[in-house]
Amino acid sequence: MHRLFIALITLTILSTGYSRTGMVIAMPDNDIIPTDSLKMDSLELSLEGDTLVFDLPEGVIENIDSMLNSWQSRNLLKSTADNNEDWKGITTSDTTYAERLIKMPTIVRMPYNNMVRTCIDRYTTRNRSLVSYMLGMSEFYMPIIEEEIDRQGIPHELKYLPIIESALNPKAVSRANAKGLWQFIFSTAKLYGLRSNNYIDERFDPIKSTKAALRYLNDLYGIFGSWELAIAAYNCGPGNVKKAIMRSGGKTDFWEIYRWLPRETRGYLPMFIAANYIMTYHKEHGIYPLEPATPIITDTVVVNKNLHFKQITDICEADIEEIRALNPQYIKDIIPGANEPFVLRLSNSMLTRFIANEDTIYKHRQEEFVPTESLEKMLKQAKDNDDGRGTLKRHKIRRGETLGSIALKYRVTVKQIMKWNNMRNTNIREGKYLKIY
Repeated sequence: MHRLFIALITLTILSTGYSRTGMVIAMPDNDIIPTDSLKMDSLELSLEGDTLVFDLPEGVIENIDSMLNSWQSRNLLKSTADNNEDWKGITTSDTTYAERLIKMPTIVRMPYNNMVRTCIDRYTTRNRSLVSYMLGMSEFYMPIIEEEIDRQGIPHELKYLPIIESALNPKAVSRANAKGLWQFIFSTAKLYGLRSNNYIDERFDPIKSTKAALRYLNDLYGIFGSWELAIAAYNCGPGNVKKAIMRSGGKTDFWEIYRWLPRETRGYLPMFIAANYIMTYHKEHGIYPLEPATPIITDTVVVNKNLHFKQITDICEADIEEIRALNPQYIKDIIPGANEPFVLRLSNSMLTRFIANEDTIYKHRQEEFVPTESLEKMLKQAKDNDDGRGTLKRHKIRRGETLGSIALKYRVTVKQIMKWNNMRNTNIREGKYLKIY
């Protein structure tokens, strides 16, 4: 049996003064001010005589009231009296900020300037309760993310990207319909093998989406050779970063191509630095986590038949909100297990009841909850959508290409390329051809 907390499945400085091994003393003269008409969701940067606007990522402007009233908060977290009520009296100098960032053992550069200062201030003032929530929820999600980061061998500081993407809200949906902890849009999710159809959306699955997101970041690093640009490309896509590089005259430093990036991407790396800072130094600002409540032990069972969550709750007298929280990828409360095996996660107490009543559960009001004819029709449509076959193309493999970069180019998945070409592994040779549909 498997024990875990419920995983809700959940500059280069702009002046010349930055050294990764020394202290930043010189601060740029650039001023950053809120843009009132955009209600603090955008900021203006005065940079070398130009005024540039950058937007805050949606994960930073999350509605904290709704999150604190979610099933996750009500059942997994409890408030703590430790949060410092006198936080307005805490002052931090620019030198202290710079020293703290330099001390953080990161591979991604963590420089300090007025932009980063403004983003840190967002967390230490207006977003304090959001930080407490995220610190509490990190108890559930960070072990999942850290394990995969170790497996892929990439910088550990990338684990804080979901802080600015979704505020660690496993059910987050953006205005652009990006979903989950890592805020995948449909096309990128499909590219990295995450299923998204009428019944299943694996963008909401913390384990699968984490694996896909870190593979995507690894591929972006392979394209740009820079984690700063990979992070920027994660936000706006590699095409927009390439355009910014071209318009800058071929420069490849984030801060040198800043003005040519989309508005939200301009603020993305500074917010990433700020997220790393606040998750490391929250106590110095009087911010403490919402503490995890009593841990719930969970385990999984393989479902080989069509199953609706209501069938479980009717027979086992279970909480459907808990089942949804543990299995967010099943968007219609239906597991289409007759088509292929799927995993269902339950608390141990509920799992015992499920196994004891399994036959009764599957038969209970089956045609009412999972009508065979309509379900099979929808599943066929979903399968066609998942396969992604189109017009056949032939791609000649060039030096330095990987299956990941080729998949990225054609907006398909590595698994699809391997399937179409009867490949047993991801090894490819320069000069050979691949079939792409």
